[in-house]
Amino acid sequence: MRYRTVSKPLQTLHLSDFDFTLPPELIARSPLADRSASRLLAVAGGTAPDRPVELHDRRFRDLPSLLAPGDLLVANDSRVLHARLRGHKDTGGRVDMLIERLLGDFEALAQIRATHAPRPGSRLFLNGEISAEVLERRDMFYRVRFAGDRPVDRLLAEHGEVPLPPYLGRAAEADDAQRYQTVFARAPGSVAAPTAGLHFDAPLLAELARRGVALAPVTLHVGAGTFQPVRGEDLASHRMHRERYRIPEDTVRAIETTRQRGGRIVAIGTTTLRALESAALAGSLAAGERETDLFILPGFRFRIVDALVTNFHLPRSTLLMLVGAFAGMAPMRAAYAHAIASGYRFYSYGDAMLLERCRT
Repeated sequence: MRYRTVSKPLQTLHLSDFDFTLPPELIARSPLADRSASRLLAVAGGTAPDRPVELHDRRFRDLPSLLAPGDLLVANDSRVLHARLRGHKDTGGRVDMLIERLLGDFEALAQIRATHAPRPGSRLFLNGEISAEVLERRDMFYRVRFAGDRPVDRLLAEHGEVPLPPYLGRAAEADDAQRYQTVFARAPGSVAAPTAGLHFDAPLLAELARRGVALAPVTLHVGAGTFQPVRGEDLASHRMHRERYRIPEDTVRAIETTRQRGGRIVAIGTTTLRALESAALAGSLAAGERETDLFILPGFRFRIVDALVTNFHLPRSTLLMLVGAFAGMAPMRAAYAHAIASGYRFYSYGDAMLLERCRT
């Protein structure tokens, strides 16, 4: 299918330009039985008047046929923590805690929801087995210290809940412990899954390898701020929460080798893209471990990623803005309009897109 659309000049874009109406029945509440059976919308063109937007309806297991031998897939290998804890304060009030990041073996930064905000020095009793002390407040987060001799990550693995996104509208079930992890998950630290990776399974990875498509890891630990809404029409006033990422030396070398051979760098998910582009802000890709608060808007200069695999995102979200920046506003709008009209499944457990980078 082909579309011809005209996007607004970049300097006139506002939050409302990233809004759309999604029928509630298109929100995927649960995963498909087969990861790679999800749909894949391949999006091309739209970057010049003589190249209209082309949309092709495929299945995710068709991805190998859309890539070329010598291309490099880069995946986020962060593993989702069982980061949600529930319980009560020492005064009796209920609390709901979502770990944002680990600060060591026995401390963490967390969001805490309660009728009355907990004060420094107050104690929390969580999931029947865990005791924690509130040390201080840091903006919207709290620094907490967990009692006992078991590290926080072990406590979460034994007693925590899978932190499903709020828009799924349900509590985590037994199957989510496995299905809300990607096949790439190795390094514990995220409180939300890098969801583009949820479509990959072992047979698909084997077919990609057979076709000559290589795979390399990065790590970006997704924080609770990934769900933080943009509250004002002035996009420049929004501030992203900082997230930790790591680019291995081997991945830098794999990207350099792929470039030399004429292959494409294909990011699996927006988190992978943000890690790579954050590490290349100075001009060339740098290995190492850092933090990023990079907010990607239309007009951003991409240096590393040539194509992007990503799910369908929330209206008015920073992830949707990233997609508009990467693929172009016209292709993004055409793709979302087509996806809604064609009944694609949205959000974490939904379907996916394959996008080309806008070259204009």
